[in-house]
Amino acid sequence: MSSRPEHALDIRVRYCECDPMGVAHHSVYPIWFEMGRTELLRAQGGNYRDLEAAGIFLAVVSLSVKYKRPAKYDDVLTLVTILDDVGHVKIEHSYRLERDGEVLATAETTLACLNRDGRAQPLPDLLRGSMAGRA
Repeated sequence: MSSRPEHALDIRVRYCECDPMGVAHHSVYPIWFEMGRTELLRAQGGNYRDLEAAGIFLAVVSLSVKYKRPAKYDDVLTLVTILDDVGHVKIEHSYRLERDGEVLATAETTLACLNRDGRAQPLPDLLRGSMAGRA
């Protein structure tokens, strides 16, 4: 078992997320990954609203997705979000999207910590402590 923090989130594919053939459009996957990151942070005792109020913004600077099998309308999926690394200014996550144990997609993101002016800033101790101690 991994010592890296992870969180599982169930997602039901909505009609509006699908193409005319009932297949989830590739553009919704990054939205699901954001949902996974948000819930992982919440499970660790934090939330994006408080970070942003404090002038801490986490921006996606890299996204890589491998689509293996299609997700379809009304499927119930499980998204596993894993905190892979916490650096000085960046956070790396990986994702595994499954349906009934079958992997449909995998992904990785890198987030940079920015200030209100959009300039890179070190991750605050509060965020680093809650994440790095578990990564």
